This record gives sequence, structure tokens and C-alpha cells, in this order.
Amino acid sequence: MSKIHYKSAEEIELIRQSALLVSKTLAEVAKVIGPGVTTIKLNELAETFIRDNGGVPAFLNYHGFPYSLCISPNDQVVHGFPGKKELVDGDLISVDCGVILNKYYGDSAFTFAIGEVDETTRTLMRVTRECLDKGIEKAVAGLRVGDIASAVQEHAEQHKFGVVKELVGHGVGLQLHEKPEVPNYGKRGSGIKLEEGMVIAIEPMINAGRAGVKFWDDGWTVSTVDGKPSAHYEHTVAVKKGKADILSTFSYIDDVLKEKNNN
Repeated sequence: MSKIHYKSAEEIELIRQSALLVSKTLAEVAKVIGPGVTTIKLNELAETFIRDNGGVPAFLNYHGFPYSLCISPNDQVVHGFPGKKELVDGDLISVDCGVILNKYYGDSAFTFAIGEVDETTRTLMRVTRECLDKGIEKAVAGLRVGDIASAVQEHAEQHKFGVVKELVGHGVGLQLHEKPEVPNYGKRGSGIKLEEGMVIAIEPMINAGRAGVKFWDDGWTVSTVDGKPSAHYEHTVAVKKGKADILSTFSYIDDVLKEKNNN
């Protein structure tokens, strides 16, 4: 079992640069995502933007994954393949992005509504993002991984949503996936103790219906067992005393979406 790699202040700043490039890439996706757009176009746009800014797409060829973005529509939870199918009004699209910049990884995900989505889907998006916020609130030195996990689980289940258990968050730094694993379910006070120098990706994957998932024959795509939609939000976070340091940001995306809605 590999050990946790504790990061220095300098390393955390390098990871922040990577995470912010991910955040800016997702904002570029936000500018063009909408009805009539193909997800392969989003993938190409993201890869170009990452490379133009000195980064390398972290997902491309990672264990053989053939794309730069994971794009997972509707009942797909994560690891969906971009393709030529056009997005339509009412779609729910999770976009997960990773980059390597100066040898360090950043990782973040955001879920987009295409046009008008139904009320359940809107609630699912809001609650999943709140789950992320509640998990991050517990990413402080002295608490445990189970405190993050239980905060996510309790909030999702209060709204009668299903918490995916087969997939988890993770440490991030010189590798895309490091120790420790960060589940979205568990008991308060359980698991590994959180300490300064840990950098983790917290990523609630929450289903509108049942918690169960199925794995596709392509070796990557994961979808809900009941065909109901799933939402996914993720931040790269440094564990600190008192309050977590969020290294990625949704502010660029939120600004783009606000401007689009006002036009």
C-alpha cells in the first residue's frame, strides 16, 4: 500500500496552478456548452486550451482513457466518452477535467444543465454542489476522512438521493490518484486522520434515484442502475488547520453561466 505524500507549501502552490488551469478550462467549456453542441467538440476545445496554457491533459491516455475530458450525460455518473451526439435541451452533463502543469496534477468537475431541466434535476445539482461544500468544511487538520464522507452522505440522503459508493475521491499531487481514498459515505470520526500537507480531491457523485451503478463494457463509463440522472462536482483541496484551502474554483464557470443567462 502506497503512503500518503504530504505536500510542502511550495508544492501546494504548484498544485493550485494546475487546479486553476482546470478551473479555467471548465469555464471555456461553459462558454460553448449548450443545445446543438457535440461533446467531442468540448473535448477538443479543452485539450487545445490546456496545451495553449502550458499544460498537458491529465486524462488523455491515463490507463488507456482515450480523451482529455470525461463527459457524462444524464444517467452516466462518471468517465463517459465524448462523442458526436449533439446535446439537447434538458440534458444534464457532468464534465470532469484534469491537467498536469509543472509536474503536478489538478482535478475538478462541474455539472451543467443544458437549457431547461426539470425540478428534480435542478435540486440534484444544487444538493450535490452543497454536498461538496459540506465535505470541504470537514477537510481540516485533526478531523478524519470519515467526517468528510459522512457530511456528504448525510446531506444527500436528507434529500432522498442516492450516494455512489463504488467510486471515491482521492489524494492528488504528483499522481492523479494518490492516497488517501476519500469516500462520499461513512461514519463520523472514522478513517485516516487529516493532517496539514494532505491534498485531496473531494468529489460527490450523487444519483437522483438509487445509489447503485453499473459499469459499461467500454471499461470506463459508469451509469445509474435505474436510468435516473446523476450529478458530480469536484474540487482539489489542501487540508489546513481551521479551514480547508480550496485550490480549484467554480467562480470562472459561475461568471460565464451568469453572463450567458443575462444575454
